[in-house]
Amino acid sequence: MNSLAEQVKQAHRITLIPGDGIGPEVTEAVVAILEAAGRKTGCSFDWHRHDAGADAFEKSGEYIPKALYQSIEQNRVALKGPVTTPIGGGFASINVTLRKKFDLYANFRPIKNLPGLKTNYPGVDLIIFRENTEDLYAGLEVMVVPGVAQSLKIITEKGSTRIAKAAFEYARKHGRKRIHAIHKANIMKLTDGLFLDCARKVAAGFPEIEYKEHIVDNTCMQLVLNPYQYDILLTENLYGDILSDLCSAFVGGLGLVPGANLGAECAVFEAVHGSAPDIAGKDLANPTALLQSAVLMLHHIDEPATADVVQQALEHVYGEGKTLTRDVGGSSGTRAFADAVIDAMSSTR
Repeated sequence: MNSLAEQVKQAHRITLIPGDGIGPEVTEAVVAILEAAGRKTGCSFDWHRHDAGADAFEKSGEYIPKALYQSIEQNRVALKGPVTTPIGGGFASINVTLRKKFDLYANFRPIKNLPGLKTNYPGVDLIIFRENTEDLYAGLEVMVVPGVAQSLKIITEKGSTRIAKAAFEYARKHGRKRIHAIHKANIMKLTDGLFLDCARKVAAGFPEIEYKEHIVDNTCMQLVLNPYQYDILLTENLYGDILSDLCSAFVGGLGLVPGANLGAECAVFEAVHGSAPDIAGKDLANPTALLQSAVLMLHHIDEPATADVVQQALEHVYGEGKTLTRDVGGSSGTRAFADAVIDAMSSTR
């Protein structure tokens, strides 16, 4: 007979970053849903909460407190709500800082329609693999002389090869059939040329997966005309950031799509939308994006049964259409939506 210690699964230690604006509200809703799902499947969580951004600075004098860095280093998994990033000044992006600090080189964005939600593009199912640590987002900027600013675009063989491997290995494991590398190598022949060269070398090791290349501006047009021609998009950092927002519109917007930042040692799962301070504290925010990011997290920590419980309940609520938030045509609040997802768990298993 197994010992009591063997029978009781150890709680997953998760760094929790509520963020600001609507962040704390959607985070609270998602935690409640995960806890409820965990009670059904025997999965438990040990949440280590830490602030980041302006709220953290007010309390500790640091935008990313050392305790937050240490928590991610120890737990290796974080769930993060939206954090406001000042435009044209102020502190550096918390998202970019964490990605660089923990070498979270792969940004993983699945784009898939939810049932019952009408959009102009039904049945979309594509994935973006975006290199997450270099390109223009390396943040190497300088004011050369007054009135002339310079930003360096950094593309490396290491960075390009490992994001390409991540995309092709995922495709092989999950039965995806086609990968498009997105570039502007007709103009940026050295940087984007290096990215393509690395992608081609990796593609040669996956002959069962169709490999194509599209120029980024043409890709924008092709996506709007026919997103169904794409399966996986393999991109550099800036292109991926832009295209992932464009693609989110196919399924209802940034308030619905998940995001994961993956590295060799750590992973941060986050809502990719803004902090929406104008509706903060009003019980209006939609927690779907962070919840679907949490589903990705559950798969990452090897809790597929709990992930399935959450995803099925979420899809049930959308399919029924009775308890949706205002941004997707409903009239319910954040808490009521979360309660509906929790209630649906009993009817979907």
